[in-house]
Amino acid sequence: MKDIALWAEADWIAAIATLVLAGFLVGGAYAVTRKEAEVGGHPKGLYMLFFAEMWERFSYYGMRALLMFYLVQHWLFENGPANIVYGAYISLVYITPVLGGWLADNYIGQRKAVLFGAILLTFGHFLMAFEGTGGQDDPTINIFWLALAFIIVGSGFLKANISVLVGQLYPRTDVRRDGAYTIFYMGINVGAAVGAILAGYLGIIKGWEYGFGAAGLGMLLGLIVFVFGKPLLMGKGEPANPLAARTEASVYGIGIVGVGIMWFLIQYQSLVGWLMLVCGVLLLGYVLLEAFKLEKEPRERIYAVLFLIALQPLFWGLFEQGGGSLNLFTNEFIDLQGVPAPIFQSINPIYIILLAPVFAGLWTWLGRKGWEPSTPAKFGLGLFQLGFGFLVLVWGAATVGVDAKVPVIFLFGIYLFHTTGELCLSPVGLSAMNRLSPKHLASLIMGAWFFATAGGGFVAGLIGAATGGEDGAMSRQGALDVYWTIGLIAMGVGVLVMILARFVKRFMHLDTLKDDDVTGTAS
Repeated sequence: MKDIALWAEADWIAAIATLVLAGFLVGGAYAVTRKEAEVGGHPKGLYMLFFAEMWERFSYYGMRALLMFYLVQHWLFENGPANIVYGAYISLVYITPVLGGWLADNYIGQRKAVLFGAILLTFGHFLMAFEGTGGQDDPTINIFWLALAFIIVGSGFLKANISVLVGQLYPRTDVRRDGAYTIFYMGINVGAAVGAILAGYLGIIKGWEYGFGAAGLGMLLGLIVFVFGKPLLMGKGEPANPLAARTEASVYGIGIVGVGIMWFLIQYQSLVGWLMLVCGVLLLGYVLLEAFKLEKEPRERIYAVLFLIALQPLFWGLFEQGGGSLNLFTNEFIDLQGVPAPIFQSINPIYIILLAPVFAGLWTWLGRKGWEPSTPAKFGLGLFQLGFGFLVLVWGAATVGVDAKVPVIFLFGIYLFHTTGELCLSPVGLSAMNRLSPKHLASLIMGAWFFATAGGGFVAGLIGAATGGEDGAMSRQGALDVYWTIGLIAMGVGVLVMILARFVKRFMHLDTLKDDDVTGTAS
């Protein structure tokens, strides 16, 4: 481990992160306590969800910034196996929203699903603070696997459903929807940035338990915000038919059983790929079966949704290198000038915070002019920029000798293009899933969106494992060769998607999309 005195130079970064977080808390408290029904042109419930999700992302990304180093330095995994564990974990985090979304749609509603998920996540993040003595022979590693299992299942109940709650605050044809999701996405990234800085700093400087403990505290605060913010949801997210107490308890029992299943799967990562294949086929079949029951235009909207979802594994498989192989590459081969590597996980969310308002305003301005790219075209732009970011890093490495550290400016460069690509795809995709889905399939479609992201997580693990050398450690040239290849592939697919965008847009039938009641459902 590097000299702690050198890493203490990052004290000022943690202090700034704390001030930023305090500023957002004060601003948020002011927004939600005002008497007006709306603040800044949006319902106050949006800001409550903003802050609940901000704390959830604080915990998730705080833990994510440390996870690869925890696997390699504390549990003593080699590069390849560590990336596989990381990829399996990310995959399972994004698979479980399918079940969580279905249970919310059919039984407990989105609000109760989010609440239950937040409770499980709080348990999981606090369990991460039990570190034992280290090494894979330490029995405490079973608590680590259990902590990951709680986080996986908790995310399944929370992820898809809190995004659906945002959409339920607006009519389907409301022009504020993309802007609302971008604001919500900025909340996600405030938490991600501050979590990566504070938890990453504490985990490296003070000890693993301090970093993971901070993540647990953040999740607890998110739970508190959501509980006390219930009135701001204006009755949205409640089950259509209230359940008997015994039936509702059985739904929560399914979640607890799911924790046990995930505890097993995260230890046997090879099973995750087969699970994804089987579940993916079943999910696709179910969605298509439901689509065939619809009339022409709603059915074709589902086809457009599936096209967009199919792009997710590629995008997130490459993007998640940030928390996996790129995190290790940063630590080994980037000139960090004394700053702990986990703190650089905050670059992407900080860019989001700075650029999300710009993109929200840009889409609105282009829309008024009639120049806004279609949703599929935005996806193509996102993939192209993602791929170009990898090329920036490879070119940066070529400017110095093979034994020299890569200047840190090129790390900022790759994250800049990854961020602009993300802003063209992720918040826009969240909006499209909610906008184009029939009401009775809303959470399931959002779950399918996250399931495809899970595919990206599994792909990310395989790509990350390919960056290792024969000795099990990361290979600089091997990693750069992989980054060059995946960068070119992403750019090529992005161009193809932009060409196909006009045809996919026809299937969205935006000109006939209607609101059929004041709650924002669509015909």
